[in-house]
Amino acid sequence: MIASRREKWVGNVLLVLLMAVTIVPFLTLFVTALHPAGTYPSGLEWPEEPHWENFASAFQAANMGKLLLSSALIVVGVVPVALLIATLAGFALGHLRPPGHRWIFLVFLLGLTLPFQGVIVPLYYQMREFGLLNTRWAIILPLIGLYMPFAVMWMRAHFVNMPTDLSEAARMDGANTWSLFTKIHLPLSMPALSSLAILLFLWTWNQFLLAVVLVDDSTKRTMAGALGAFQGQYGTDIPLLCAGSILILTPTLIVFLVFQRQFVSALLQGAIKG
Repeated sequence: MIASRREKWVGNVLLVLLMAVTIVPFLTLFVTALHPAGTYPSGLEWPEEPHWENFASAFQAANMGKLLLSSALIVVGVVPVALLIATLAGFALGHLRPPGHRWIFLVFLLGLTLPFQGVIVPLYYQMREFGLLNTRWAIILPLIGLYMPFAVMWMRAHFVNMPTDLSEAARMDGANTWSLFTKIHLPLSMPALSSLAILLFLWTWNQFLLAVVLVDDSTKRTMAGALGAFQGQYGTDIPLLCAGSILILTPTLIVFLVFQRQFVSALLQGAIKG
């Protein structure tokens, strides 16, 4: 009992420390953004007169309206297509298991080791050959391909653990492969699909490297990619820069807070199955 209490106490302390490490940077950004524009705040000190107008100024200076639209278009172009391809491939590899599925699985597994930084130069020349530089397609198409290894592995891990009795019963009732996928396996995969959609949304919205290298027009980048141009223009105005950073982070925080239950339930489901 003493050891159990000690472990519980240590666990609670570690959780509090981890929460502090996570929250303090956001709190520092928020407090700094409320200082007068053009000043250099020192430490975590609440200003005598909070300048809430810094957020409106940052919104206008960074042209956030166009950035929100651009990020939304990129997310709409990436996430649904990536989910569709990953779900079909995951079902094939995890449940149908065609000839050579182990080698295909190995190829996707090797793809997980491929960093974005390692392919950015070939991607640049390839997008230039296709005439897609400085367009949103230069971000959308590479992201779909680069997300595939993880997305397919995620969905395969779900389908490979589905009971075979369901499929056998459906086959006996005359269901073909497409009906088996759409009417039985797809409805049961909603937790895995929703959690994968959240991850793809967060990664796409916060994509920085591809947006900066492949797109020159900041209004065609993602929100995170446009932060580089905003930092270069207002890098000496620390409060305004912090206000812009908070505005860029806010959509991802809202999405995660709204869908955190679905995300956690999918992770727990995978842990229980594993």
